[in-house]
Amino acid sequence: MGLEEELSQFIGTTQYHPSTFGTLNITDGVHYLREKANCYWFMDVIESYQPQLKGIGFQIWGIKVNEDKTAMVYCKEDSDKEPITTQKLEYTDFPLDKFELYCIDHVVLLKSEY
Repeated sequence: MGLEEELSQFIGTTQYHPSTFGTLNITDGVHYLREKANCYWFMDVIESYQPQLKGIGFQIWGIKVNEDKTAMVYCKEDSDKEPITTQKLEYTDFPLDKFELYCIDHVVLLKSEY
């Protein structure tokens, strides 16, 4: 079973896990993603932008990995909107080509957990 399929099994959460700096709550599915993909840095990026995104209660965060292992992390207010912020990564070992999750009122969750 691949990582995407494993993540799709999460349809709720039994507990919240603290983010690195303690300003966000992370669901079981996102905690699993952090552990399995060793991507604590992805949550740190999301957390670091929260002061400038204050007042935006619904955020779609995503990552798109290029063939050369550079990547772009982005945040949108809705799926049909342009990104409101982006951050280029010079290198990543993130295992998926692209991935999106939600940050809703300071809770980071997988789309399947919404």
